[in-house]
Amino acid sequence: MQTRSADHRTARTPSQYLALIVGLAFTVAGIAGFFVTGFEDFFARDTNQFLLGLEINPAHNVVHLALGLLGLILAVSAAGARTYGALLFVGYAAAFVYGLFAVDNRDINFLSLNTADNWFHLASALVGLVIAVLPGRRR
Repeated sequence: MQTRSADHRTARTPSQYLALIVGLAFTVAGIAGFFVTGFEDFFARDTNQFLLGLEINPAHNVVHLALGLLGLILAVSAAGARTYGALLFVGYAAAFVYGLFAVDNRDINFLSLNTADNWFHLASALVGLVIAVLPGRRR
């Protein structure tokens, strides 16, 4: 028979599950991106190299990989998962605003963004917001 504290320790919150799923997706995308871009020309602009319709370069892959690993680490606790959601929201909202200017300006587009990337960043920000505001454990 399990004790109440054992049940409490193993129960995961919806934010933890979402952080785990998002973290895993970003980790896989970061690794897969290197199969497309390789490791040369780290900050290449207008690469014409795509992963699922999103233009990438090695620097972009590193961002995805780092965010993915951070999600996997922070998904361990409810507070960590919600923090991850807040970081995704702020980071990807900023990336969306940056992308509004960078997509058509090769001089500042060091992540090789395209319009699809920008919409993806907005969607990622909204997912981060959902993770951050999901209710915690019921007592």
